[in-house]
Amino acid sequence: MSGAGQPLDFDIDCRLCPRLVALRHDVQVSHPAYHAAPVAPFGDPNGRLLIVGLAPGMHGANASGRPFTGDHAGGILYRNIYEAGFSNRPESLHADDGLKLIDCKITNAVKCLPPKNKPTGEEVNTCNRFLQAEVRHSPVLLALGSIAHQAVLKAFNLKLSGWRFGHAAEHLLPGGHILLDSYHCSRYNTQTRRLTETMFADIFRRARALVDAA
Repeated sequence: MSGAGQPLDFDIDCRLCPRLVALRHDVQVSHPAYHAAPVAPFGDPNGRLLIVGLAPGMHGANASGRPFTGDHAGGILYRNIYEAGFSNRPESLHADDGLKLIDCKITNAVKCLPPKNKPTGEEVNTCNRFLQAEVRHSPVLLALGSIAHQAVLKAFNLKLSGWRFGHAAEHLLPGGHILLDSYHCSRYNTQTRRLTETMFADIFRRARALVDAA
């Protein structure tokens, strides 16, 4: 694998992206109780399913310190994770609530809160060194949205043009990894019904089947 630097484990003190570091500082001042730092992956380090989101939300993971915890998207995501048998409870309330993921891990393409929830391409590439270290452990990868999809491909040093994003699309990657795509479970996508409850549940049923067959 290749990318912006060598694969690395998570770094809570990462300062590689000046714009994101500056925003973290501002949030630490305006919301001193918030995590306001890079958000570590959550779950089983060797889980066969790796769920890849975009980036921490301002009042979600950026506040709680756990991916997809404290916002609309997280409520939908963790309920479906539980119903597919990948966790011990259907809600993620806070970082110390006793929730455990089973054979599953959640991470983000970008580990820090980006302004307006939109990381730049350079920030995605810079943070990709961390994703490179994560994807190798999981035979099944679930990308939530096109940016996460592209970040996974970059982590495997694959050309983006060869693997097009599409909801429910499946891609057999070199080395036997399977990349499964889904629209992101954002408030916008669910309220406009671009992504329905049934559509998202179907994705997790398929992820369950792929993991069981891995």
